[in-house]
Amino acid sequence: MIVARAWGGKRYAVLGLARSGLATVRALAAAGAHVVAWDSDEAARDAAAAIDGVIVHDPMLLDLTGAAGLVVSPGVPLNTHPLVARARDADVPVIGDIELFAEARAELPPHRVVGITGTNGKSTTTALVRHLCETAGRPNLMGGNIGLPILGQAPLPDGGVYVLELSSYQIDLTQSLDCDVAVLLNITPDHLDRYDGFEGYAASKARLFAMQSAGHDAVIGIGDAPSAAIARSLSAKGEHLTKIAPGVCMDQSRWPSLQGPHNAQNALAAIAVARSLGIGEAEIDRGLESFTGLPHRMERVAKRHGVAFIDDSKATNPESAAPALGAFPRIHWIVGGRAKGDDLDACAPWFGHVVRAYTIGEAGPRFAQVLDGKVPVEEAGTLDVAVARAAAHAQAGDVVLLSPACASFDQFRDYEDRGRAFRRAVEALA
Repeated sequence: MIVARAWGGKRYAVLGLARSGLATVRALAAAGAHVVAWDSDEAARDAAAAIDGVIVHDPMLLDLTGAAGLVVSPGVPLNTHPLVARARDADVPVIGDIELFAEARAELPPHRVVGITGTNGKSTTTALVRHLCETAGRPNLMGGNIGLPILGQAPLPDGGVYVLELSSYQIDLTQSLDCDVAVLLNITPDHLDRYDGFEGYAASKARLFAMQSAGHDAVIGIGDAPSAAIARSLSAKGEHLTKIAPGVCMDQSRWPSLQGPHNAQNALAAIAVARSLGIGEAEIDRGLESFTGLPHRMERVAKRHGVAFIDDSKATNPESAAPALGAFPRIHWIVGGRAKGDDLDACAPWFGHVVRAYTIGEAGPRFAQVLDGKVPVEEAGTLDVAVARAAAHAQAGDVVLLSPACASFDQFRDYEDRGRAFRRAVEALA
């Protein structure tokens, strides 16, 4: 695990004991810190209690004065949780595991850190940057909002690259993460219940660059006004600032897992990062061609009789489904689930790519009405029926696309469960 001698002898309270919380508790305890841990789940508390040097106790019942930090899960709402308010009143820093990693960096072998944020695309871009490092033979580790908890992994050797996906919540919980390369892909309205309006959310993303040293590199997509404004504010960086404009024409035909205009932006950002890390063009090309993507994010699960079946179950709102519709010229679109709104307006520019739509789940009847007269549409009801009907209609060269534009909780445990069900339905085809 990653530990820092600097934590030794200090007092920490840890709230939230899921994977990253438990990894944090283990790392702090291993460094000789005094740790009080808590979670509403009894099994999580039992797991923490089994770690030497950890006391399980509700920190709401403790005096936090003098503690080195209240370490909270990114899921804890900083704007409403009473313990956060108590910590701030006691001048105790409210931090996350990313801030502890930042504090530990001085004791790690020489390395580089890439931090990637944005409303959409950050998981794919993070995984792609890591793959480019892998292709180039660079020791690397992926963490943050993706993969294993950062503190629970072994430190990299000299020359390693830590590639971190960072949500706005994780950025809120760090004060000293100086990324060698910081990336902002885009900003669109999201998580507004946690911020003082959209401006507060955008300001959270901007903090990733405020923590950087002057000579470190920034990569920013300028396809939306808030991101473009952040890029303008960093104009003094000069050659250390790379701006990714929308609509850049690229030959993506050799990158099977990076189709569509959104993946063009993701690829351009990853290429800029790789160049900043000193990775050569030939290695970048090899990495783009061999990248297999992430599960449930534009993942090709099969090709039958010339028809490709694409799992984009992670697209849980119309804004994230729209790029998938823009990626292929002839689509049989499986859409529906538990809707986050009453319309599909964000997808409308790509309706011309839809050969036929098949609606499923709670939103099925409503979306069938929305799409009626715009594209041929069938109410399939369930995912297996939709897959069977789409396969029956599709011709060689077509794509059967699960990009639901909805949450999954009406019929599935989560989007991953829905994606696995899609794969099973495809495998069950005659």
